[in-house]
Amino acid sequence: MSQNTKQFAIHEDWTVVILGFLIIGLSLSVFLLPVPVFKWANYAELVEDVFGYVNLKIVLQQFIYLTTIGTLGTFLIGKSVKNFLLGFPAVYVLTVVALTIAGNGQVKALNLEAVIFSLFIGLFIGNFFTLPTWFRAALSTELFVKIGLILLGTSVIFSDILKAGFLGLMQALVVVVSVWYFAFWLCKKLKVDDELTMMISSAVSICGVSAAIATSGAIKGDSKKLSYVISMVLITAIPMMIFMPIIAKYFNFSEEVTGAWLGGSIDTTGAVVASGSLVGETALKISTIVKFSQNVLLGIAAFAISIYWTYTKNKSSEVIESKPTLRIIWERFPKFVIGFITASLVFSFLVPIEIRDATKDSLKNLQSIWFALAFTSIGLETNFKDLLNSNSKKPFYVFLIAQTFNVIITLIIAFILFGK
Repeated sequence: MSQNTKQFAIHEDWTVVILGFLIIGLSLSVFLLPVPVFKWANYAELVEDVFGYVNLKIVLQQFIYLTTIGTLGTFLIGKSVKNFLLGFPAVYVLTVVALTIAGNGQVKALNLEAVIFSLFIGLFIGNFFTLPTWFRAALSTELFVKIGLILLGTSVIFSDILKAGFLGLMQALVVVVSVWYFAFWLCKKLKVDDELTMMISSAVSICGVSAAIATSGAIKGDSKKLSYVISMVLITAIPMMIFMPIIAKYFNFSEEVTGAWLGGSIDTTGAVVASGSLVGETALKISTIVKFSQNVLLGIAAFAISIYWTYTKNKSSEVIESKPTLRIIWERFPKFVIGFITASLVFSFLVPIEIRDATKDSLKNLQSIWFALAFTSIGLETNFKDLLNSNSKKPFYVFLIAQTFNVIITLIIAFILFGK
């Protein structure tokens, strides 16, 4: 974290709540940001659709919009606005490159999300080029991540949760609780540090990248450790996506059981969709329902983790001998979690469905671009060597063992709930 350059400053979590609901308010009543096109299958479509005048105009509008929101946020938290304005264009351009790569038809067929390319582009540049100190200090990773998480709340609709069905919700709950606790216990046994313990446990049990990001925000985790956990999620998701459908077919699992197994085991939504598609329509439907049910638990999990972390870890010096008071817990509780839950409640019960449908694509795009910007920033500020040193072996082993446990326990539960 860079030092504040102004005396005036608002806590970062309150800042992202303000910015998140500013974006939501603008989208609902003032200005609905158009969605740029990054989808292309050949050179002609790349030139005409992605790099065409109309689309570049939308990309420029998006850049101005994001720069304005980001500048406001930088000012409110007391960081250098000048450095942000100098550094953000580079971060945005790199992120657009990542979005363009991810928009290729062959890449999309592999269900590789833009954040993967954002992360690795950032890692490449951050590790092979010397970046100015002011540029690294100007990166606003946490700001971008938390704005994206609040916007994510607009897509968690309670009526959709009910559609997921009782069995999907039950499996999600049992898997999340059992796998999270196992991963947590294993991390403690192998003496993995507390921040990595929380991020690994959430990532392997709930919904991979999004859970790791939400947990990191809830405990104010180190971005380098977050980068490491995300890398593990992405590395393991691809082979699981390929080999689990093959195993299911070899042992003649039903599509219902296979779908429940895939949806509960694979950490990224894109990989779940890809693997379910390899099995069949029924498997795809059930795998999506189960994965969505797990995603729904993200807000509840982030809230619970926030309370646990604040109460047990963030002890001020004056209360070393006793548990923190409710006032201290409130002061240190990550307020962006409240923003996430509030956004979900507002869009579930107050926003008419026709308005929700009209704003869905634009808000989804904004959520995705904030996440992509955050991943680019994470890559730029992370030393790749740190991810491969000897100190990283234990967390990696924990992740693999916990993921194996996840695969086994989810298969057992899938047979119990969905087997005929």
